[in-house]
Amino acid sequence: MITESFERIHRSNLIGMGVLPLQFPEGESYETLGLNGTETYDINGVEELNSGSTPKTVHVTATHADGSRTEFDAVVRIDTPGEADYYRNGGILQYVLRNLMK
Repeated sequence: MITESFERIHRSNLIGMGVLPLQFPEGESYETLGLNGTETYDINGVEELNSGSTPKTVHVTATHADGSRTEFDAVVRIDTPGEADYYRNGGILQYVLRNLMK
């Protein structure tokens, strides 16, 4: 999910469900980038989470229906190590179940 801002509880709930919260760069929005929600998105850099680090940004390529592209770096809003663990496990439920099975 890419948005202009998050309330803390909503961002935390997304991570708990295994959804990566991304934020547009400062001063940017879907409008300034010319996005309308029909694009196909490729997100590069998320794989850093698998190695145990949390990237500050990821590179987003939005491909429009006409084939044109819009590229930008989105801010990764995983703000704590615990949230990173939840996300790496696909959400809080999977995190808890994996820890119970150890």
